[in-house]
Amino acid sequence: MTDEAPVTAAPVSDAGPVGEPDTRQLDELLDDVYRGQERISQADIYRRAVAAELPASLLTRIAALPQGEYAVDEAADLLGGSAP
Repeated sequence: MTDEAPVTAAPVSDAGPVGEPDTRQLDELLDDVYRGQERISQADIYRRAVAAELPASLLTRIAALPQGEYAVDEAADLLGGSAP
């Protein structure tokens, strides 16, 4: 018998393993925000994210974007999502 603690799986939330960013929610937001649009302002992305009730960690990343307009691939790169 050993004194080592048993190995358990990492905690998991509904969105996936805890501590890993949920890019699915971010990708869905970007898909919705950019539907029919080429460029969107940081403020508009943030407003839509708040309305979509995204987790605070994603809101913080969006709020940290410099003011300006972004194409979907630029926003996805900066926020850690995948471009649609």
